[in-house]
Amino acid sequence: MTHSMRTDTHPPYLDGGSDWRDTATRYALLPLRVFLGITFIYAGLDKLTDSAFVQSSGAGSIGDTMRAVRDSSAIPALVDLALKSPVGFGYAMAFGELAVGIGTLLGVLSRLAALGGALISLSLWLTVSWASDPYYYGNDLAYLMAWLPLVLAGAPVLSVDAVWRTRKRQRTGGY
Repeated sequence: MTHSMRTDTHPPYLDGGSDWRDTATRYALLPLRVFLGITFIYAGLDKLTDSAFVQSSGAGSIGDTMRAVRDSSAIPALVDLALKSPVGFGYAMAFGELAVGIGTLLGVLSRLAALGGALISLSLWLTVSWASDPYYYGNDLAYLMAWLPLVLAGAPVLSVDAVWRTRKRQRTGGY
């Protein structure tokens, strides 16, 4: 009777045709994509359904928020630009967040969607949360950092982008 000894380093229940580390690596950004996608969809819908938000003045309005942060922001000119049309800016922000969230969640033009999310987060960090002290109390910088891996990697799995890539490879003969 011959005994064969396992020499690999992972348990036998993880055998399955592909290395579990490769699978984990492939899916590593999926939780971040789901979180950011749902969060930005929620943020956009929240703004669109809040009657106070898309107003030029009043409690909870984008106008009052921008006026309140103007002098403490890193780039007051950016706030001044938003204040030229606070209602238009509020709608642009809400629809931008929706587009970014949907694109990220579904993986449609995912790098572009992530870049949009990063730019939204950057603009909010430089304006609304710039004065947070200490800096880590402001969440916009953390969101900016969370978007960067998705800008670099896109949505390689469970995405419309992945389906498009697969179809393109099939049409071009695997390249």
